[in-house]
Amino acid sequence: MPMTRLLLLSASLLPLAACATTPAVPPMPATPLVQPVPAPPPATAQSEHAKLFAIFTASDEASLKRNPLNALFRGDMRYSDQLGDSITDAYFTGEKAAAEHDLAALGTVDRSVLSETDQLAYDTFKFSTSDTLRGLQPDLLALTKVRPMNHFYGFHTFYPTFASGKGAAPFKTVKDYEDNLTRHHQAVVYLDRAIGRWREGLASGVVDTKLTVRNMIEQLDTQLKQRPEDSPYYGPVKEFPAGISAADQARLRAATRQSIVTELYPALTRVRDFLRDDYLPHARDSVGLSQMKGGDQLYRYLVRSTTTLDMSPEEIHQLGLSEVARITDGFEKVRQEVGFKGTLAQFFDYMRTAKRFQPKSREGLTEDYYRIGKAVEAQIPRFFSTIPKAPLVIRPYEPFREKFEAGGSYEQGTPDGSRPGTFYFNAYDLPSRSTWEETTLFLHEGEPGHHFQISLAQENKDLPEFMRFGGNTAYVEGWALYSETLGYEMGFYKDPYQRFGTLNDEMLRAMRLVVDTGIHSKGWTRDQAIAYMLGHSGMSRTDATAEVERYIAIPSQALAYKLGALTIQRLRHKAETELGPKFDIRDFHAQVLMTGALPLTILEQKIDRWIAERKAA
Repeated sequence: MPMTRLLLLSASLLPLAACATTPAVPPMPATPLVQPVPAPPPATAQSEHAKLFAIFTASDEASLKRNPLNALFRGDMRYSDQLGDSITDAYFTGEKAAAEHDLAALGTVDRSVLSETDQLAYDTFKFSTSDTLRGLQPDLLALTKVRPMNHFYGFHTFYPTFASGKGAAPFKTVKDYEDNLTRHHQAVVYLDRAIGRWREGLASGVVDTKLTVRNMIEQLDTQLKQRPEDSPYYGPVKEFPAGISAADQARLRAATRQSIVTELYPALTRVRDFLRDDYLPHARDSVGLSQMKGGDQLYRYLVRSTTTLDMSPEEIHQLGLSEVARITDGFEKVRQEVGFKGTLAQFFDYMRTAKRFQPKSREGLTEDYYRIGKAVEAQIPRFFSTIPKAPLVIRPYEPFREKFEAGGSYEQGTPDGSRPGTFYFNAYDLPSRSTWEETTLFLHEGEPGHHFQISLAQENKDLPEFMRFGGNTAYVEGWALYSETLGYEMGFYKDPYQRFGTLNDEMLRAMRLVVDTGIHSKGWTRDQAIAYMLGHSGMSRTDATAEVERYIAIPSQALAYKLGALTIQRLRHKAETELGPKFDIRDFHAQVLMTGALPLTILEQKIDRWIAERKAA
């Protein structure tokens, strides 16, 4: 289950910006010695709060100008005709300068006089900006900017959905349609610049894997086989909102088709042909970062950045092995409870192939998820004191991208609720999907997982913008995985087959610790990783293959889920133990959720303070 679509924009999410610091007090004029210059007044919590939030505001405003898609995803249409420049040297130089400027500005704030909440914001901003700055240093940037897209995080798959009329880009006015055409011009520029970046990698010897390149070629082939009128790009002009004249509709329809035929398709064809003819022959046969030039160094950074924890790949690998062993015991109990007579491996085969567990249609899957959603919503008041204003909609991935997507994902709505959050599920190869995985998937991607965490943060106007809209993978995915475990208390896993489903998803996250580190630090092959996942879970081969190829494309991201969830579970257990009858699950969830996606070390500090305050009350 990938991160939200906004998070997929990666660099454009970074809470960086050049900002104006509070000007220095001008020197006092010369005065008689009997009148010494008074010392500056001591910093107060109020004045330092104002300075801190001025830094946050200026940083966010500057960041939105450099990364206009972030503004559009928020519903801020000031830069709606811009995609942004997120691939050039000038962009990276600007992001680096902004991070340095922000950290310098932060250093002018006296943290010691800030309130606890402001200190939380200070620490989170410093942590995330420092991490971003490290990733923009020349040694690491040389390893990342020359691999601008892959089959999992790719502009070529993001943009069709974004511009389809069903994504984040609005289509309510004539200007919205004209902005879309302007963005199409810029999309072509981006795609051609991506080819330039890949050429740089060929020259420097930093290249991607053949597997990833072949997958991108197939994705592009799939798009280019569609008639222009059947492509996602044509979607907005198939039906217009009221208020757009017939003349404008005809003009916009013709202009959109023209843009597809003369701009977008030729650009996508250039990317496809370059990857196939020029890049693929020189791509790596190996799949792990440790086999790429500079890859060991990059992987260590990615692990730290993604997890927000100081853990080595070997420590994570060993933790994964222990979690796999623990969850295997849970599978055995389910096997015995349902009376299956074969081995655990045979039970896995049965669960992944039995027709009784295979959904019959996309429509049936959609109905299942809405039914599950109603059951979950009935339980929510027991666990949460605040729920999002934004509604949640459910739909399958579009056919052009479903083959390479995971089982599900979430795309956030707007803070004012005008665009709902969307839970996408995968209906590709229906026999490989299983009804026993539906409940846990909904809890993760929908309610109370990503939809609650992301919506509650961005709807909280008391937070600085970077805490409302930024985040880190360990917290975001850790919360979503923790949300799956609430299904036990909600009563959804009394059925042993549904319990198998949540164990299977928990096992997936445990195996990720083993497999991701295996691939990128121990030299595991693709087939070795797939075999490991099939041997320890009820996953279908289709899902296991997609998962492994995802880890190959985006190293370290998959580590965040389990490490984040284990942290939240540990903090909850600590709070329950120390508070006893004073513990309230709704209060605990509010403490975790209502200040945005915190680095895990900072989240732990916050919960420790809350426990101490509750004990003293």
